[in-house]
Amino acid sequence: MKKYTTYFILYLLLICTSCKQLGDHKTAYLAHTLPESHPVHQGMEVFAKEVSRLSKGQLVVKIFPDGQLGTEREVLELLQIGSIAMTKVSAATMANFAPEYKVLGVPYLFRDKKHLFDVLEGDVGADLLEAGSDYLLRGLCFYDAGSRSFYTKDKPILTPDDLQGLKIRVMNHQMSVDMVNEMGGSATPMAYGELYTALQQGVVDGAENNPPSFVTSGHYEVCKYYTLDEHSSIPDVLVIGTKYWQTLSAEEKNWMKEAASISSQTQKEYWRINVEECMEKLKAANVNIYKPDKKLFADKSKNVLQEFRKDPVMKSLVDDIMAN
Repeated sequence: MKKYTTYFILYLLLICTSCKQLGDHKTAYLAHTLPESHPVHQGMEVFAKEVSRLSKGQLVVKIFPDGQLGTEREVLELLQIGSIAMTKVSAATMANFAPEYKVLGVPYLFRDKKHLFDVLEGDVGADLLEAGSDYLLRGLCFYDAGSRSFYTKDKPILTPDDLQGLKIRVMNHQMSVDMVNEMGGSATPMAYGELYTALQQGVVDGAENNPPSFVTSGHYEVCKYYTLDEHSSIPDVLVIGTKYWQTLSAEEKNWMKEAASISSQTQKEYWRINVEECMEKLKAANVNIYKPDKKLFADKSKNVLQEFRKDPVMKSLVDDIMAN
């Protein structure tokens, strides 16, 4: 039923797209899979408001949240064929299209959040945003998606040794798989929507994610141990299809770029506030929160970085990031 609903919505969008030329504005459709309460969605709302403000209503962004137009992959395909204009995806997903994005998943590559955003908002970040253009997917800005940490059902993860024998759900992302396996766990790629049931039924023993996702997914209802090892800081990316991008004038492109920059700065604060609220909610729900020695986890996963640097292009990227 959802599939047919999606097709109907797309049909309406195509009608609106053909009719909008009769009006006095252009509309860009932005679809993503997050709920409206999520701080990244709130960042996209700022983006839409800024586009409207900067263009004085000549360019309008219409947001479809919560998977209304399909999964992450389905929406990316819609961007590539030009059916819709924009989406938000994880940088890990973009790595499937532009290999350069893989560098953002290297465990413990960034010293802290300031280092992360110095890189993302500098030359390296600008090059990464352009890297998907050959695949018809151009990045506009990065959004803070926090740091990913382990949560488990039956016991806490205080050192990498505690991962031995545990099945840990990860994204379908080779870097994440390699990292968990190097640390001693058994990495289990799985669709995010299947994870709650998999945790309940013991298909997996735990997973890894940031605090807002841990809370909004309801996974904290099943997993009462949360270890803030913060092994990776993979940002989200606001992406525009190049087919739509090419329909914009130079002025319209500048409106988009400026609005994206403003929204990325505002979203950082939304994220910070949301993380604080989520941590309080976790404490109130009797989730046990631990802050382990991160060096133990970094040392255990260092082979991932060493293997990654064997590729000359990736080694150059890593060197640029470390020198920042």
